[in-house]
Order: sequence, then C-alpha cells, then structure tokens
Amino acid sequence: MLILSITLQVLGIEPYLTAYGLNYESLLVTAAIIGFGGSFISLALSKTLAKMSTGAKVITEPKNPTEQWLLNTVAMQAQQAGIGMPEVAIFDSPDANAFATGMTKNKALVAVSTGLLNNMTEKEAEAVLGHEVSHIANGDMVTLTLIQGVLNTFVFFLARVVGDIVDKVIFKTEEGRGPAFWVTTIVAELFLGILASIIVMWFSRRREFRADTGGASLSSHQSMINALKRLKSLHEPAALPNGLTAMAISEHEQEIKDSVINVIPSCMPYVDALFQPRKVADRPPVIPEGSTNFALIDGLGLPVDLVNDYLMRPATTWYAGLKQGINIGHTGRDDIDNTVLDFLLMLCKIEVVN
Repeated sequence: MLILSITLQVLGIEPYLTAYGLNYESLLVTAAIIGFGGSFISLALSKTLAKMSTGAKVITEPKNPTEQWLLNTVAMQAQQAGIGMPEVAIFDSPDANAFATGMTKNKALVAVSTGLLNNMTEKEAEAVLGHEVSHIANGDMVTLTLIQGVLNTFVFFLARVVGDIVDKVIFKTEEGRGPAFWVTTIVAELFLGILASIIVMWFSRRREFRADTGGASLSSHQSMINALKRLKSLHEPAALPNGLTAMAISEHEQEIKDSVINVIPSCMPYVDALFQPRKVADRPPVIPEGSTNFALIDGLGLPVDLVNDYLMRPATTWYAGLKQGINIGHTGRDDIDNTVLDFLLMLCKIEVVN
C-alpha cells in the first residue's frame, strides 16, 4: 500500500489535489479504487502466487496412496461443506502446516506440507484439512479481502487529510503543497497501515476460531483435539510467505490458546473451550458478596503441580479482597492442604480452624 502510494506520487497520478487543498470527493473515490482494487487483485492472484512462493504441486493424478487419500478426504469434506472441489496441493516443508486460498468458494486451493503428512496421523490431518475447507466454506478469503479493502481506503484517505492539515496549518503553505505534505502523508500512511494490520489480524483470529469449529464438525471433535496436541508437540513452524499466514492453522496456535486463558480447566484450555464455550462472566466470583469464611475443598484428584492454577489464585484473591480474617477448613488431603495453607500463612496471620 505504501509503495503503491509513493509510486502514484512519483508518477503524478493524484487527481484529488488542487491548487488550494484537497478535493475530498475525488480523494475518497481514488482511495476506494486503490484500496479495494489492490486487495482484490491480490485475491485474484492468490492461488498462483501461493503455488509459486511455496512450490506447491497440485495433485491431478494421485501417484501414491497418500495423495489418493488426500484427494478423497478433501472431496468428501468439500461435499459436506457445500462447496466445489478445491485444488489440492502438496508443498515441500519439514514443518506441519496447511493453508487455503482462492477467490471463490468453488475455485479454491487447499495445500498441505510434507511435514504435516509425515508427522500426523490420518485422523489428525483430516481435522486440519477440515479447518482449511471450513475457511473456504465460510468465505474467509473474500471476507478478509473486503476488510482489507475498507481499511486500505481509510488509510489512503486519512493519511492525505493529515498531510494536508499539517502542511496548511503548521507549515502555513498557502498554494500547492510543500515537503511537509509528502513527508507527513508517508509517515501517517505507515502508522495507519500498522493499525490496519492489527485490525485485520483481530478479524483473522475470529475467523480462525470459526474454522476450528468447522474442522471439528467435518472430522470429529477428538481428531481436532489430537491435531492440536500434535501441533503443540512439534517444533515451531517456519513462516509461510506473506499473505498466506491468515489461513494457516499452525500460525494461530498460540493465539487460539491465549484467547481462552479464562477457561477452566487450564490443562487443555483450547480443547475445552472449543466444545464448552464460556465467557469470563460465567466464572463465579472468587469472593461471593457478603462472604467471610471459606473452606478449601479437595483438589478433585489434581496433581500437586496444578495446585497453583486451581487454588493459589483464589487464595491470593481472598487475601487481597477480604478486610477481615479468613477461617480455613481442612479438606482431608494433606499435600494440597499444606501447600495452600503454607502459602496463605505467608501472606497474613490466619486462624486455622481444625
């Protein structure tokens, strides 16, 4: 976007500029043409660029059982999702990764790495394929393109408005445009472009969650659970080429897990959240209104190394929130009792009720 803007400035293609300022109507039209035009051109070329950048080879005639299974699985999932059969490709990479791209639901591309096929079971790979097919069925490529087009339009438009204001108000340029307009426009476009990227990533993150749910439906819940556990156990994947990461499941693994930080239990937060979605408000308050006494119940068979996740946070909250002393009752499980009680006793003087 920034490079395109500089190119237009060098070529003098700026119909929105007048001798005394900006023609806002012309600027808005130009911004929309450039913003949406660039996004849709990128989308139209996405399949070709993806194949070139990753070296992905489309399977036309399967040469081995793995390729045959891959074609059959994608065909079955595409039929379930109600979309046309995508092109299926394999690209050479030791990392477990996959992506989907394409301009329409019926003319898309699903590509998987050799690392994914070599390191995952068929059921796990099926869940990942379901994730990518869900991206296509949900229209995520077009949705993100539209979002990017809107943001590009505003970035182009606002950067020039800011440049004009700085040039006219601060540097007092009365006719034409001074150097301040061009410098400010470039800086503003760079800054606004970063903000726009953050918004796009936020939307992409939301679409990832929806694709994960779709992937579980097209395969099975257990397959999706196992696929995520497998991704976690493998080494961090190498970055895909720019423009493909929004549709790559492993690129968003940490975001997925971080987004459900408030889910209990914490041992497998993402898996639990996928099938038992909760909100922060669903969690009962650590200190119920009007409470003054607490009893620590048994840890439900938890190993001691999970005590911190389950009991230390309430313990510290009780201490911070209560103005009166806390009466603590034993649970009958000495390992957890002693760990939590010792921790509380370090915080304040507590009367232990036997």
